[in-house]
Amino acid sequence: MDFSSYFLLNSEAAVCYAVEVLHFFDKDEDVICTEIGDGNINYVFRLVSQKDGRSVVIKQADRFLRSSGRPLDTGRSEIEEEVLALQAELCPGLVPEVYNYDSVMRTIAMEDISAYRNLRRELMEGRVYSHLAEYISEFLARTLLPSTDLVLDPQEKKARVRYFINPELCDISEDLVLSEPYMAIPHKARNMNIISPGNEEFVKKHLYNNSALRFEAAKLRVNFTSNAQALLHGDLHSGSIFANENGIKIIDPEFAFYGPMGYDIGNVIGNLFFSLAYSVFVRREDGAAVIGLIKNCFELTFRKLSSVYDEQVSFELYKEKNFKEYYLNSVKSDSLAYAGTEIIRRVVGDSKVAELTEVPLSDIKLKMERTLISAGEKLILEREKRNVLDAAIALITKGAEEI
Repeated sequence: MDFSSYFLLNSEAAVCYAVEVLHFFDKDEDVICTEIGDGNINYVFRLVSQKDGRSVVIKQADRFLRSSGRPLDTGRSEIEEEVLALQAELCPGLVPEVYNYDSVMRTIAMEDISAYRNLRRELMEGRVYSHLAEYISEFLARTLLPSTDLVLDPQEKKARVRYFINPELCDISEDLVLSEPYMAIPHKARNMNIISPGNEEFVKKHLYNNSALRFEAAKLRVNFTSNAQALLHGDLHSGSIFANENGIKIIDPEFAFYGPMGYDIGNVIGNLFFSLAYSVFVRREDGAAVIGLIKNCFELTFRKLSSVYDEQVSFELYKEKNFKEYYLNSVKSDSLAYAGTEIIRRVVGDSKVAELTEVPLSDIKLKMERTLISAGEKLILEREKRNVLDAAIALITKGAEEI
């Protein structure tokens, strides 16, 4: 088979590719190939030898957004491969090992992590591993701060900003996360938001006609577009984290770019709010384990950021008294606010989460969505307040108690 020019793989072609290009399997080897991707912009295949169980995952970038046909630059796969390599250096064992990158076929061949399970699904099923906060906070602290001007040589930092420019995928985030949830009139001729019938007036009042919130959303959007602070994963939700009893693996950094580090931290925290809401509204549990996870993840991240700062920041002015506190407090404020934008966009936007889509329309679902929006609103508007995370969590638990 000719792999000298780009085309989309199917299962048969993926096997040929693994044999002829990757030389991962022998030509006559019995290989089972399964398409395992459930995303919107890539195809992902898992290939397993029936002889000895050796396996590999091949991820290929599509040229189009499948949901809308929107064109995409397949060069994002190169960014993903480079970011995975950097993350592997900074956090060994917390990302899949990359075996090969193909700039023609736009494929990444990598470690099969099927021994780990999708964290979103694990949390929905009530499995909260005791190590999660430790590993997630380690990843955040060790990948974010070392990529900033505080640690890197200024010339290297600027070169990285230039290399990791990712305009098409940033444009998706700017629209879906930081614009459209607050706008009643379609943006860029998109259909935009999908509101559950029965919550239209609530969304209109709390989002579309909420001038204070829209003002803060505008500030967060311009911070996202102009603050090249750290190299971000860019799409770090609980579906991008895989876990088992022994650890985690973090995947899919194709949205990576230089932006405010609070965006990654906030994405993690915001998605854990859906785990909490599902626990208390749907499973009718007290949510204590997920509450602990949210709080520990947030607190440990900033404790570790402080330690990494002490270890790696050497520039005299950045060691000045009170500067570290000022810097990390600004990241903390950003993190809380971006947690709020992530919660809101997943409730009203067109890229939803399983914790909502798998709940039938009912008074429970409508109440859950309204409570999540209120929690997101609080995190954005009150992000400077000391106990705002606790207050947002309390909104979720109290909302479930009212049913």
